[in-house]
Amino acid sequence: MSAMSTPSFLLSLSFLFLSFLSISLSQQPPKGYLIDCGATSKTVNDDREWLPDEDFISTGSSKNLTVPRLFPTFSTVRSFPLQNNLRRKFCYTARVYKGARYLIRTAYYYGGVNGVNFTSPPVFDQIVDGTFWRVVNTTEDYRTGSTSFYEAVFEAKGTTMSVCIASNTYTESDPFISSLEMLLLGDSLYNTTNFDSYALSLVARHSFGHNRSLISYPDDLFDRYWEPYAENVSVIASNNTPTVSGFWNIPPSKIFESALSTDQLEPLELRWPPLSLPNSTYYIALYFADNRDSMLSRSRVLHIHINEVRYISNLEVTSAGAAVFATRWPLEGQTKITLSSAANSNASPLINAGEIFDILLLGGRTHTRDVIALKAMKSSLRNPPLDWNGDPCLPLNYTWTGITCSEGERIRVVTLNLTSMGLSGSLSSSISNLTALTGIWLGNNSLSGTIPNLSSLRLLEVLHLEDNQFNGDIPSSLGEVRSLREL
Repeated sequence: MSAMSTPSFLLSLSFLFLSFLSISLSQQPPKGYLIDCGATSKTVNDDREWLPDEDFISTGSSKNLTVPRLFPTFSTVRSFPLQNNLRRKFCYTARVYKGARYLIRTAYYYGGVNGVNFTSPPVFDQIVDGTFWRVVNTTEDYRTGSTSFYEAVFEAKGTTMSVCIASNTYTESDPFISSLEMLLLGDSLYNTTNFDSYALSLVARHSFGHNRSLISYPDDLFDRYWEPYAENVSVIASNNTPTVSGFWNIPPSKIFESALSTDQLEPLELRWPPLSLPNSTYYIALYFADNRDSMLSRSRVLHIHINEVRYISNLEVTSAGAAVFATRWPLEGQTKITLSSAANSNASPLINAGEIFDILLLGGRTHTRDVIALKAMKSSLRNPPLDWNGDPCLPLNYTWTGITCSEGERIRVVTLNLTSMGLSGSLSSSISNLTALTGIWLGNNSLSGTIPNLSSLRLLEVLHLEDNQFNGDIPSSLGEVRSLREL
């Protein structure tokens, strides 16, 4: 049942007719990364180049699947070690355009990679930068021999973006990933969303009445996947398709080649999306185009309700096409969309396609100064902890090993404890830029070189560097740290 009870819950509904925009479209493949996880060399599939993943991640192991007739991209996976059910994340990091919008798509085909003792795939988490994205559970798809896909839209907050696989307390064997795509989207796509605070996680995207194969690139310029969908209602073909350059979301023209409709003027009911939804707020986009010659005088005017709550009234659908967006719509459980003809309409209702996304609240980011300092520290260590990748502090349950962080809007690293971690290498002078540190524990390792100047750590209370292989003098600058009480 929907969480809404009155039309007043309709939030930020906006609609757009095709004539509003004129956008130049290119037939070039979308820019970004196609990453074949676990692969050791480049491959070409459907005239598009897939990259091996070694330049994007420094942990995990490559494994080959022996399942016959697999799509080449899914014949390898990268697998990550599960240790004592600890919450740990393993991140792919890629250079991106700050402020640009990216489609992130992950794919998973288990193939029994964890051995005969684990016949079912592991369940684990996905994270983008500091935001928890979604739980990955591929069990049902694997049972039917299918690959599982997950898709989201995020805006790049810096010059790099990380996509992480994370083990959780419910993860029973090594998490893995088959492929990762990070594709640049046009500025107009989903632009009614406030990407400063939110991201979009795809729930469903369907081409209604389409009963053939998946629609993707080159039909969709941004390589979004439009699944076929048919209910026990009439499917009608279109005599023409609109020019899609006018849509903010720029859907593929192929979705307008067929539609779901009714034979008469009676309402059209859809149980869509075809799954029960958790209680959340959703972005909904519905697409329409009249299938008749535009010169015909008959009008097609629709009222649309979602779970009996008015979505929009008197939507005129012409051969030029129309799209309707709701940017924040609460839903829970099964969803019913009802399209009915308005009193001034003499044509039956129809619908061509729909998209629905869960709206994710962004989790924030660790202070840039601290991120840069920790990356420099990682580079100076010969064997840093395996999970030192992605955002150091976020999500809160997935901080880097040995790190604790402050809470609130300004997230800083406040303690660093890597005692007895078997570390070797040197202690980077960048540690002095972690100016919110109150405690450092690095004892009982094999760190060498000199101890850097720590006088900038004005809040430091505890410093343990014993049982290492440092040389040189103890810096006299430690005397300037007036808060230091334990050395």
